[in-house]
Amino acid sequence: MQPHVQVVILAGGSGTRFWPASRRRMPKQLLPLAGSPNEPLIAATIRRLAGLVRPEDVWVATSADLVDATAAVLPSVPRAHFLAEPVARNTAPCIGWASATIARADPDAIVAVLPADHFIGDEVAFRGVVARAIDVARDGWLTTIGIVPTRPDTGYGYIEVGAPIAEGVNTAARFVEKPSPKVAEAFVAGGRHLWNAGMFFFRANVMRAAIAKHLPALGAALERIDAAAASGSEPSALAEVFPALPSISIDHAVMEKAERIAVVPGSFGWNDVGSWEVTWEMAVRDAQGNALPEGTVAIDATGNLVRDLTQGAAGKRWALVGVHDLVVVETDDAVLVVPRSCVQDVRAVVAVLGKRGEVGEL
Repeated sequence: MQPHVQVVILAGGSGTRFWPASRRRMPKQLLPLAGSPNEPLIAATIRRLAGLVRPEDVWVATSADLVDATAAVLPSVPRAHFLAEPVARNTAPCIGWASATIARADPDAIVAVLPADHFIGDEVAFRGVVARAIDVARDGWLTTIGIVPTRPDTGYGYIEVGAPIAEGVNTAARFVEKPSPKVAEAFVAGGRHLWNAGMFFFRANVMRAAIAKHLPALGAALERIDAAAASGSEPSALAEVFPALPSISIDHAVMEKAERIAVVPGSFGWNDVGSWEVTWEMAVRDAQGNALPEGTVAIDATGNLVRDLTQGAAGKRWALVGVHDLVVVETDDAVLVVPRSCVQDVRAVVAVLGKRGEVGEL
């Protein structure tokens, strides 16, 4: 086990591209959308840290209305370690508050921040890279993991690799927003850019100092929350202060501006599980490329994904005839049918339902 290491899992996402499975009260991180069909993404995130940290050293940052549902799938995490944000304010306020909370009990803590909804294919390699990032963070570097790109993807931000710090560790020369296809191709061909996977490692006091310097409004708010915590009035102070904080990512607020930023390259089968297409890619498929419920009849059908999430799924018979490259998802109150090539547009359905005022559908 790594001493003085506390893990913060970011679990506030909504996962609108996974409608109708993902809903406001049951977002994608609480669903088994990749890997084991019975393991929610967030449960896998914590399980794969076994050997690095203890369950009692895990914290979960989520929205207030998701605490109960999240706690239900994470029985090993202490209830007091669920940090309920009154409103969503992006990752900088979230990480700042979590780090301040941890530092009250352990001023020497190393904080590892991980998203709740990623898939890791090679968990042994992943743990090795995380352990390396933690070691670098102990030396005072704000550290991130950069994923070695496998294609010129325009959906990710990139990190430009700078000068070497140690074996397998470099400075992060700059963070780059999602590039154009031409720029992404040049990044991958050049070999000096990594995908930004949103994983961060740092000494709590180093991050606190960086926030005070680069985002003083948040720094002042954290001081006020700390003072309220010391007097036993943190909940009321949090409810007053948090909604007024700037909504900004830790990348923009701190990582792009700070002086000592390190990046550890990683290649461990990472995927951010961003759409039903990824679920199809990660699923067990038959010889025709279909990922279907057991017993499905498939005739002249290829490349399809069917997910039956209804209460009566076990007794239902599916049949597909003459259809190709579709995603079909059924829940007790909704059915989605979409070509795999259009799965990124599923969030448009959520937008339409929202405009209709059909809140129960979201």
